[in-house]
Amino acid sequence: MNLILLGPPGAGKGTQAQVLADKHGLVQLSTGEMLRAAVKAGSEIGKKAEAVMKSGGLVSDEIVIGIIADRIEQPDCAKGFILDGFPRTLKQADALGALLDSKGKSLDAVIEIKVDDTILVSRIETRARETLAAGGTVRADDNAEALKTRLMAYYRETAPLIGYYYANRTLQSVDGLAPINEVSAQIESVLQGVAKA
Repeated sequence: MNLILLGPPGAGKGTQAQVLADKHGLVQLSTGEMLRAAVKAGSEIGKKAEAVMKSGGLVSDEIVIGIIADRIEQPDCAKGFILDGFPRTLKQADALGALLDSKGKSLDAVIEIKVDDTILVSRIETRARETLAAGGTVRADDNAEALKTRLMAYYRETAPLIGYYYANRTLQSVDGLAPINEVSAQIESVLQGVAKA
C-alpha cells in the first residue's frame, strides 16, 4: 500500500506516518528527515539543502525527487511506503506519478490532515518549549516565524495538490485537530475503504 499524507507543517503527518508504518509494515519516507540526515552527514546535497531549510524555504525538486527515486527501490519498500512531505508541488506530483508508473507502482490513497493555522502555530511553540524543558535541541525551523514562512509556502505551492488528487479520485480528508488516536482511527477507516474498493 502506497500512501501520501498531505497537510500543512505541524499537522501531525510525521506522527501519523509512524503509526501507519508500525501497524502495516510500511516504510515512512519523510523527505524532511532524509534531508536532515543528509545535512547531518555533511553531504553535498545536505549542504545545499541546509541553507534553504533554515530559512523555511523549499528544497529543489531535483534533490527531493532523486532522494525518493533511490529510496523506493530499497527492499524494505516492497510492502509499501508513506510519503510524508512529498510531493509539495504540482510539478513534483506529476514527476511522482511518472516515477511510480515507470516502476509499475501506484498510489492507493492521498490523505489530507486538515488543521487550523492558529492552532498549528500554538502547537509549534508548545513543542519547542517542551523540547527545551526536556533538555533537547529545537530545530532551527521550529519557531513561529519560520512556521509562518512555511505555511505561506504550503498554501502557495502545496495546497493545489488537494484539488489535483481530488480530481484523480485518490484524496480523502481527516480532522487533524482530533486527538492523535482519533486521527489514526479516521485514517484506518479510509484505508479499509480503499482496501474494499
